[in-house]
Amino acid sequence: QVQLVESGGGLVQAGDSLRLSCAASGGSFSDYHMGWFRQAPGKEREFVAFITWNSDSTDYGDSVKGRFTISRDNAKTTVWLQMNSLRPDDTAVYYCGAVERWGFTNLRSWRPYDYWGQGTQVTVSS
Repeated sequence: QVQLVESGGGLVQAGDSLRLSCAASGGSFSDYHMGWFRQAPGKEREFVAFITWNSDSTDYGDSVKGRFTISRDNAKTTVWLQMNSLRPDDTAVYYCGAVERWGFTNLRSWRPYDYWGQGTQVTVSS
């Protein structure tokens, strides 16, 4: 059983940066691919980024490509999301998720993820 705790959200202005953290405990962190998703009020959970268990592959949603960067440190059991050039439409609750690395999985979909954090609110004002 993996527990995930996100932190680092807040209220910022357009153009600012934030760095979200997701600390994992209770499992073998390197057994999991990690993803970031976000959900705005009235909208479906949206893919933001994923990183494979050994960091050899990352991918980003089209709306954040070139502005956000995902990274992880297996020794620190933490995954980060560096968010630059924030825009008002980035406003959402951001969630990190973990999915076991064995087998073929569509990491851009929230459905395969086994564990989720409680989320952290990011609000970007114009």
